[in-house]
Amino acid sequence: MKPTLKLLFCFLSTACCLLITSCMVGPKYGKPPAPTPPAYKEMPPDNSPQASEWKTAQPSDAMARGKWWEIYNDPELSNLEEQISVSNQNIKMMEAQFREAKFAVRIARSALYPTVAVSPSIVTSRTSGNLSSSNQANTGSTYTLYDLPVSVSWEADTWGSVRRSIMSSAESAQLSDAQLENARLSYQAELAEDYFELRGTDGEKHLLDTTVQSYEEYLKLTQDRFNAGVASGSDVAQAQTQLETTRAQLVDYDVARAQYEHAIAVLAGKAPPEVSITYSPIKITPPPVPVGLPSQLLERRPDIAGAERQMAAANEQIGIAKAAYYPLIGLTTDSAPVGVESTSFLHWISWPSRFWSVGPGASETIFDAGKRRATLNQSMAAYDAMVANYRQTVLTAFQQVEDNLAALRVLEDEAKAEDVAVQAAQNALDISTYQYKAGTVNYLTVITEQAILLTDQVQALSILTRRMTSSVLLIEALGGGWDTSKLPTIKQVSNGK
Repeated sequence: MKPTLKLLFCFLSTACCLLITSCMVGPKYGKPPAPTPPAYKEMPPDNSPQASEWKTAQPSDAMARGKWWEIYNDPELSNLEEQISVSNQNIKMMEAQFREAKFAVRIARSALYPTVAVSPSIVTSRTSGNLSSSNQANTGSTYTLYDLPVSVSWEADTWGSVRRSIMSSAESAQLSDAQLENARLSYQAELAEDYFELRGTDGEKHLLDTTVQSYEEYLKLTQDRFNAGVASGSDVAQAQTQLETTRAQLVDYDVARAQYEHAIAVLAGKAPPEVSITYSPIKITPPPVPVGLPSQLLERRPDIAGAERQMAAANEQIGIAKAAYYPLIGLTTDSAPVGVESTSFLHWISWPSRFWSVGPGASETIFDAGKRRATLNQSMAAYDAMVANYRQTVLTAFQQVEDNLAALRVLEDEAKAEDVAVQAAQNALDISTYQYKAGTVNYLTVITEQAILLTDQVQALSILTRRMTSSVLLIEALGGGWDTSKLPTIKQVSNGK
């Protein structure tokens, strides 16, 4: 067999043996258990009057697509929410970071293959003319050396270090995607909160507009009674003060509305002058939210999925640290690599000009002052930290769901009680107005009842706004229709496209 063919056969045989006998050292990953309650504590019993307001089934089609805001049936809100994925700059930044993480997988995968480098050169040299002919022939001559060396090196993944690096990079890319989806959900929920806060502000502004009109009528009433000599100037002054105070409060709502509108514009990726939201007082009540079972929450939260992928990546680092205890085995060219070399340009690329030097090699660290052990222990500690972080993320998720279930339940009861209070305050004002007209009470009684009614009406609107924002926060806590099936697979993130 020719020497070159023998070399090639040796190279391929060694590579095949290394691939066949390679193994992966280190722990096999398994998702650790997380604390999961059998049922939500704050869910109302099935026989309670509130049971019809809740669903324990799977998310609706709208939420399954991720467009959870469609359950509010508000076209203006839907249009604003759609802009987040298109124009929000923070989302664009995280999308770029996800692409960056996918390319990191390809970088890690390249370590499975040989590295080939070429460094051609053309060097003209002249030997010294003072060398004796016994030391060197052709003294004082000039010649040109045409050199085309090709260096090849390949390290066998005998202990799985490279494969674990690839998996770690792929799991980190999945983490990046989960973080992207979690940020997207967070911005969507924040926009919906601001939107309903703005609508609540519109509701309170509308209430004050109506109240100002009512107070103007009361002022006219006291002026007419004063002109008729049946009311004092004090009554007129009190009515005037009540009216002007309410007008001042009305102006203040414009500041809050403008701030909410500006915040919504930035979340939608627009400059504040580009977004104008129509004036519309809040009217709707929270729609039924598909809560699902506690066990489903672990599959529906992108932050939980991200914490789990972070934990898996940390597990791979333990295997990489253990692989450092074993020798590195590979094939490499020596200081004189493979290539062609000649002093004649015409004969440069020719078979006789070939040269090569190649062979298998191995290296093993025999002393590192405890560096490898410390690195392994560090990786194990980092994994334990990720396990604790994963379980804490799960606990926090359940807390957020329970908090907003409780908020919606309690606020619904409070809204019913406040509605009764508003009706009672309205009845009291009607009675005091009739008594004032009859001359049996002074105008201070009317003002007192007006203030109580306005306070109760504002409180009712505030409760409704809080119910709507709690509804949004509950949907966010439930994952907003996202689930782990939308997480890209290892194969998808490995494509790096």
